[in-house]
Amino acid sequence: MSRWATRSDGRVSSPEGVRALASSAGAVTARVGAPFSRGDGVGRTRVLHIVLDLQAGGLERLVADLARRLDPARFENQILALRFLGRNAAGLETVARLHVAGRLPPWTMLWPHPLIRQIRAIAPDVVHTHSGVWYKASLAARRAGVRRLIHTDHGRVAPDRWVGRLLDRLAARRTDVVVAVSQVLAHQLAETVVADPRRLRVVLNGVDTERFGPGADGTRIRGELGLDDATPLIGSVGRFDAVKRYDLMIEAFAHVRAAWRAAAAPVLVIVGEGPEAARLTALVEAYRLQSAVRFLGWRDDIARLLTAFDLFTLSSRSEGTSVSLLEAMSVGVCPVVTDVGGNRAVLGAELRHRLVREGDAQALAAAWVAALRDAAARRADGAVARRRVQERFSLDAMVRAYEQLYLGEAGTVPATG
Repeated sequence: MSRWATRSDGRVSSPEGVRALASSAGAVTARVGAPFSRGDGVGRTRVLHIVLDLQAGGLERLVADLARRLDPARFENQILALRFLGRNAAGLETVARLHVAGRLPPWTMLWPHPLIRQIRAIAPDVVHTHSGVWYKASLAARRAGVRRLIHTDHGRVAPDRWVGRLLDRLAARRTDVVVAVSQVLAHQLAETVVADPRRLRVVLNGVDTERFGPGADGTRIRGELGLDDATPLIGSVGRFDAVKRYDLMIEAFAHVRAAWRAAAAPVLVIVGEGPEAARLTALVEAYRLQSAVRFLGWRDDIARLLTAFDLFTLSSRSEGTSVSLLEAMSVGVCPVVTDVGGNRAVLGAELRHRLVREGDAQALAAAWVAALRDAAARRADGAVARRRVQERFSLDAMVRAYEQLYLGEAGTVPATG
């Protein structure tokens, strides 16, 4: 099998060339076109995931987890990135064939011929598109003669832009199954995008509860950050995008620091990267919080890092089912998050007191302070959080649900309401 990547323009490019492209975007890529070890068993269903990239974020981690966990006796994995591969592709060459699309000019929104040709060459039984590529990838897949098309919407702002909504309505008409990652998102899709509710399914995101479990590295991590065990540590993991409202989080943290009277003042650790990074850094400087807010950038040791947090927080104005939230809860960290999207369902009735009204910095600050001042309640809620993820948001359950969809089997959960 060749070590060369298939391009949508019919040419080939070397793995080194694709690595250079990905490196220009800050990515660490897997070998493209390298043989994977599962073999080409007869009768397996070939699944092609189409994504913008696998650089960073919950969507990207889930696609990588799906590729690693699909039953190798029944499924063959292929992944096509429209921009570049990225960090979450590292190691995937052992379980999937990786592809990168060539340049797709604006006119390919009307006729994506290069993408059609590349999909036809891959010859998938199922194309599984993900947020960010739905319209163009679904059009190309149908033109390439793909028999089964599944799309997962990982979350959308409400209200969403009318142009995107129009394009998604057209894409939904040619998609066999539209998956929402939360029931709230399914309702939104039914009201705005998916005309035929019979096409809607809910598949809850899942995480590896063994990998993301309670650990003993918290003290060591704090030492690496220059913190002791007495310092309250509020943490968040996510993409620095406007929808995540990290500006609100920093404002709330400024309220906490201004009012804090105990000996050890809290520190805020934010893990991630994205287009809002410069703005958020400037905001921290404006509040004079440089010594109290730590931006850690991209980390590949999230499971270990989470063990150092006293609280995990999100200030988003929209969420599907947050993978970062599930990972933190799986580790046993007490959550304090805004009441948006799937967050309420993730926390459940037992943790509903840890939800905060969206857009209210004062309420978020008050919720943090209440949790930090009651260590026993915080630890108890962390234990509840882990149990909820183990029982309702396991990675294996998510993978089995997608396997059923790939094979056209009944048994996945229809959207209700």
